[in-house]
Amino acid sequence: MGRADLMRRAALLSPLLLLGSAFSAPIAAPIDLSPVPHKMARAVKPLPKGWSDGAAFMEIFVRGYQDSDGDGIGDMRGLIQRLDYLQALGIQGIWLMPISPSADKDHGYATTDYRGVEPQYGSLADFDELMLQAHKRGIAVIIDYVLNHSAAAHPLFQQALLGPENPYRDWFVWQQTAPEGWDIWGKNPWYATESGSAHYFGTFGPHMPDFNLRNPAVVDYHRSSLRFWLNRGLDGFRLDAVPHMIENDAINWNDQPESRRLTQDFQTLIKSYPDRYTVCEATANPKVYAAAEVCGSAFAFGLESQVIKAARGESGAIKFVAEYFLSAPPSMATMLANHDIFAGQRVWDQLGGDEARYKLAAATYLLQPGTPFIYYGEEIGMAGVAGLPGDEPLRAPMSWSAGGGKGGFSSSDKPFRSLAPNIVSHNAQTQQADPASILNFYKAMLKLRKQNPALARGSYEAPYAQGQVLSFQRRLGKQTNLVVINYGAEASEISLDKLPARAKLIAAYPAQAAAAQSDALGRLTLPVAPLSVNVYKVSP
Repeated sequence: MGRADLMRRAALLSPLLLLGSAFSAPIAAPIDLSPVPHKMARAVKPLPKGWSDGAAFMEIFVRGYQDSDGDGIGDMRGLIQRLDYLQALGIQGIWLMPISPSADKDHGYATTDYRGVEPQYGSLADFDELMLQAHKRGIAVIIDYVLNHSAAAHPLFQQALLGPENPYRDWFVWQQTAPEGWDIWGKNPWYATESGSAHYFGTFGPHMPDFNLRNPAVVDYHRSSLRFWLNRGLDGFRLDAVPHMIENDAINWNDQPESRRLTQDFQTLIKSYPDRYTVCEATANPKVYAAAEVCGSAFAFGLESQVIKAARGESGAIKFVAEYFLSAPPSMATMLANHDIFAGQRVWDQLGGDEARYKLAAATYLLQPGTPFIYYGEEIGMAGVAGLPGDEPLRAPMSWSAGGGKGGFSSSDKPFRSLAPNIVSHNAQTQQADPASILNFYKAMLKLRKQNPALARGSYEAPYAQGQVLSFQRRLGKQTNLVVINYGAEASEISLDKLPARAKLIAAYPAQAAAAQSDALGRLTLPVAPLSVNVYKVSP
């Protein structure tokens, strides 16, 4: 695209964008850049104070969840129709992958407007209705927010392309010639404009140029855009790619002190609204970002793969899982997989469809500390769609039912992507009717968390890995729960020595498990069935 083409595009976006030969006084920005004030009044009825303590979330790809209007694409109205399902499952919060307009429509992280809703998903009025209906069911809503970069199609970047004198040029990161020595995931992140007269920085590729977050105007724009959503009643954010906000040079580009300070600044703004929640995507040093003085919570990248390996019976991974929360903050966000292929395939595919081991993996992260995030379809054993590029195998339409070839997702014969290959057996309708299903196991684990607050919010004590058996205790006030998981295919036993003296162990799950009692020194040897989960209430 030549300069003349860019000028014509700019003219379409904003006929009176600039005033004066020095480009110094913008008359009208091509998007809404107006400051948004802080409003304390909730636009919806607030959830109970402290709602996020011990909450379990569902990560939802709106495009893939439920189509309400027959166009083959999931939308807000469709999601509203499924809130009762989420409530019955035991979910207390939902994280929506990007819902704002984007250049790619599917991935969603190439944002073109931070204060709107993707038209294929609905309108701001639909979002407001979602907030209202979710809160009526005691379900919080947080959304993805992309701080680090915009889409190349973002109106401000299109303005910045016009040249160094454009007032929005400094909203992005530029160099006349591409600096040497850079390598981010095997690529030089500096990209030439079509004229070749300058290079811009894009951590994630040329289609997503990085904002210049050293520019106070950019930071203020994000702050106002965060307030835009918070003022509508939103319960919080998942902040995307926070360690990449500031790069200092080709060596010091990941997780710089400036990025941590910016993360804290954004968290402080969000938490200035009562009972809001923030979780960060920080693949670099997630334990650091989970600290209260940085983000407050961060995804426990690296733990998910070890939980899967533990479910396969790998003793080294079982030991890793046992010890993880001895050093990790309990505010970590945990998962088995998510929307990114770097975090692994769908759980079904990783475990080869082994339902017994699938349930062990689920129990591990749902009963350990942390805020669990279930990826939509995980709770029914949904498989990935093979043969698709990138992250697409993970983002298929939700398998609601087997009938009609549409899976209950849409009335259209042509959903936006192929349905899961195991939809006939692993769909929500079929799984609900089977007491031994993966879905009903997830319901049981989430019910345990609600009935036993120590499992959701308690301390993590006495973790022990003995061969292929894991045990740990969760304690909150006078309540203690003991969890014992056998990842082995053979019956085994575990010797415990850190129980209260003569404590009675009463089965919480499964209900028919035999009771037991420790001796005067708090010791006990428990038999454990193969591939089993046992949860006990410990009564001194």
